Amino acid sequence: MRIGEAAKAAGVGVETIRYYERQGIVPQPPRPKAGRGVRQYPQETIEQIRFVREAQQLGFSLREIQDLMSLQSHGGDCGAVRAQASDKLAEVNRKIERLTEIKTALEDLIRQCPGRGGLRRCSILRAMRRSEDHA
Repeated sequence: MRIGEAAKAAGVGVETIRYYERQGIVPQPPRPKAGRGVRQYPQETIEQIRFVREAQQLGFSLREIQDLMSLQSHGGDCGAVRAQASDKLAEVNRKIERLTEIKTALEDLIRQCPGRGGLRRCSILRAMRRSEDHA
């Protein structure tokens, strides 16, 4: 199938496929002989693109996805995949903790802000300036 058809089948745009090709995530099909005609994308490439998109939805970076795909193509062990998933979960948990801290800080700032008056008296901006001084 042509690139447009492949993109539609995989649920991505044509530029996404081209980007994945440039990054070495999916192989670019060979040019037709004598340089005429269009490249044909096999079903395997469509499946790889779907895999990449699903892994991205789970928070994996393209580099991490390449590692997972390498494990698949080289007969890796399920334990290695589990370890990568566990590492990703730990990273997500760290991000959640940090976001929770940010949420709490913002809630406190908003609660303390009177919501009126000039900007010179804005408690939120004053708190941010204090944070800069401590950085």
